[in-house]
Amino acid sequence: MKKIRTLVVDDEPLARARIVKLLEQFDFISLAGECKNGREALKAIADYKPDLVFLDIQMPDLNGFDLLEHKELQPLPFIIFVTAYSQYALKAFDVHAVDYLLKPYDDERFARALEHARQQIIRQQDAMLHQKMALLFQSHQREQNDFLQHFEIREKGRNHLLNILDIEFIEAEGNYLKLHTARKCFLVRQTMQAIEGQLNPGLFLRIHRSLLLNVNFIRDVSYLGNNQYAFSMKAGHRLASSRSYRDAIHEYLENEQLKRQL
Repeated sequence: MKKIRTLVVDDEPLARARIVKLLEQFDFISLAGECKNGREALKAIADYKPDLVFLDIQMPDLNGFDLLEHKELQPLPFIIFVTAYSQYALKAFDVHAVDYLLKPYDDERFARALEHARQQIIRQQDAMLHQKMALLFQSHQREQNDFLQHFEIREKGRNHLLNILDIEFIEAEGNYLKLHTARKCFLVRQTMQAIEGQLNPGLFLRIHRSLLLNVNFIRDVSYLGNNQYAFSMKAGHRLASSRSYRDAIHEYLENEQLKRQL
């Protein structure tokens, strides 16, 4: 989980200092800043987009409830109200505050409030990640449907469809393409230039004027020197690139490095 960006808003310097000191004990907190009044908080929340705000209610220029009514702050961060007045508790939960710390509070009560907020934030982040993954999957499915899905193969007098996903690499041979799969090779009358634009560029990598590789079958890549690379495929083939395709290969290698870091 990434650190929780936290803002502290209170017009009393000692009250702010105590919250900041308590927050320093938790390594999952990143302090976004401190504000001494509602006007400062309005700008800071809009600028820094904190995940969590410790918010005083009674402040001289703009109280905590008035602050949260500003439309530019939508969607609101998670709020823990910190106040010396118990009469605002019901109203605080009407605006979906995570917790309500009544001054004076002890360290244990503060830690419980913070942990409650952390769990709420984790659930929200998990839900957002799930939604993002679902949208990416839907986008991927749409992209897949836009590209060639099968080759029509004629074999022993009969036609059948060869799924693109089963092809390890494609090799040009004059006006024909040799489609290499784990089981066997197939010839189709087609040129590399004509077919490349019909294939998903996220699935097939051009490394040579005569070679297109299915990236799912690449086992490892080694540098040969002079901007040339050797691609070892899962079925045992070792295929050399040409310098003309170095930019595409570099982009592929950078993307693979990023994937491993995630």
